[in-house]
Amino acid sequence: MRTQQMRRPAAAGPIIDQDGREVRPETLRQNGDAPQFEFHAFGFGAEPLTREQRFARLNALGNLLDMAFVVPGTNVRYGIDGLIGLIPIVGDIITTALALWIVREARAIGAPRYLVARMLANVAIDGVVGAVPVVGDAFDVAFKANIRNIRLLRRWMDKQR
Repeated sequence: MRTQQMRRPAAAGPIIDQDGREVRPETLRQNGDAPQFEFHAFGFGAEPLTREQRFARLNALGNLLDMAFVVPGTNVRYGIDGLIGLIPIVGDIITTALALWIVREARAIGAPRYLVARMLANVAIDGVVGAVPVVGDAFDVAFKANIRNIRLLRRWMDKQR
């Protein structure tokens, strides 16, 4: 027996598939008709995300990675990027992979190559300097490469309207 899935509110804007291609609404499933287009997220049937929904997901991940927590008694914010980065080598690989996933999603949304190059430069700086013990961990907290990349992507998306 299949349970009812919670529906997201209808969002404005084009529907983007996993590869960044725009999907025409008429190709989506209509009232029990056989679908001409099927989207799967982690094996579960799901509706395709709009560009704004994809950006909201990236924004939430960027905030979690870079600004989720506050050092008590200060205004210094850090995220799980700074915490995972404390694990030598493996932590830096994991956080760099997450940052690269954000860049990959930006490209799928349609970000131009120059913007992706700037985002990759932020990830490279964060990854290289972040690999240095102690100093790199402090740099991770201060530099916030993921938030920088999200802001770059938002500015570009705002110009597209």
